Amino acid sequence: MKEILIIGAGKSTSVLIEHLLSKAETEDLFLKIGDIDLENAKKACGSKNRCEAFHLDVFNPESRENAVKNADIVISMLPARFHIEVAKACVKFRKNMVTASYISKEMKALDEEVKENGLIFMNEIGVDPGIDHMSAMQVIDRIRAKGGKILLFESFTGGLVAPESDTNLWNYKFTWNPRNVVVAGQGGVAKFIQEGKYKYIPYHRLFRRTELLQVEDYGKFEGYANRNSLDYMSIYGLEDVLTLYRGTIRRVGFSRAWNMFVQMGMTDDSFTIKDSENMSYRDFVNSFLPYSPTDTVELKLRHNLKIDQDDLMWEKLLELDIFNKNKKIGIKEATPAQALQKILMDKWSLAPDDKDMIVMYHKFGYELNGKKKQIDATMVHIGKDQAETAMAKTVGLPVAIATLKILKGEITTPGVQLPIKKEVYEPILQELEKHNIIFKETETEYLGYNPFGEVGN
Repeated sequence: MKEILIIGAGKSTSVLIEHLLSKAETEDLFLKIGDIDLENAKKACGSKNRCEAFHLDVFNPESRENAVKNADIVISMLPARFHIEVAKACVKFRKNMVTASYISKEMKALDEEVKENGLIFMNEIGVDPGIDHMSAMQVIDRIRAKGGKILLFESFTGGLVAPESDTNLWNYKFTWNPRNVVVAGQGGVAKFIQEGKYKYIPYHRLFRRTELLQVEDYGKFEGYANRNSLDYMSIYGLEDVLTLYRGTIRRVGFSRAWNMFVQMGMTDDSFTIKDSENMSYRDFVNSFLPYSPTDTVELKLRHNLKIDQDDLMWEKLLELDIFNKNKKIGIKEATPAQALQKILMDKWSLAPDDKDMIVMYHKFGYELNGKKKQIDATMVHIGKDQAETAMAKTVGLPVAIATLKILKGEITTPGVQLPIKKEVYEPILQELEKHNIIFKETETEYLGYNPFGEVGN
């Protein structure tokens, strides 16, 4: 019997555990679910056979190492910054490891030791990162196999609310970690390349420089740039590409509205607010505005952001109830970002019958036999309910499938890696199709980044 250790029993683990348990009898598996909160682990296991919940403190060396040394493979579903503690134990006891998170510098530093021990540390095997890598490399490798040259690669992913659950003016609800939404884009300038020109967007301009996207059957979306697209030139082997841009998808108009919070300073996470625990939503807004003995908070904000009374931006702000003098932030020593998150969670949390949606869009421009062509590939997946969300499914299934393939010796290349090799992505994408995670491709003439022919790029 093969023992799979899953560390962390948060929202993203529901589909992962369900899939592994569905294979437990045929593949002779036993799951151990460890979490700092034993009740979370018990809830994840339920009353299923071949599953055991236990208390696991990843910061307690004895607790961590006892769990790892008895497993055949380890899946870490912890927040990304905690993976390294698990990884070190996996090296010590020579265990393969799987995570859905980006490869950190600390994780990458283990690569040589991981290879020396013949281990596989598969990272970035969720949805973004994960399915985006695999679906992109499948098309890139296919074009190269025909002798084609990649000229352009653009890639966008978004966790959104499904159309039938889209009930607010922002066309958005939290389908994942709200904090990641509030602080998105901070920590560095967005870097990318368009038509051979290097481009940079500082944070204060990020949400006013968006790309428009069209997805069949789902209409228009917009994308804002991720922090560093240039890293993918070497990751994907696209050193000579003319355009490389990776971004995040939202419905059209979200970024312009979100920019109001950025300009006010409400997304700042670098300082704490005095007496934030007793501060009302209205006081929070007012704390970013100049003093006036006569003007209301509403008037000051409209004047500060140059918003007309009949502007949809104003309606979006009113919908959030941010001028309420009775609702409290209720968080001690909150940063502005934490206070804003509290306000937004009142209005953007999913209702019990709401469904979420993952949207992914790739654009490939390439030259083959002297002709320039373009492939657009899109994937839309809508969640079933609050347990089987689209996010949990598109994160959990790739993790589960990769884990089984490593256990069965079908993925063999050692090292700290992401899923860009054909031996990894091809069988996983094939299996994802059985779960209705499918890409639609359309081929057109190559339009380039600047299809309308303006000069001065």
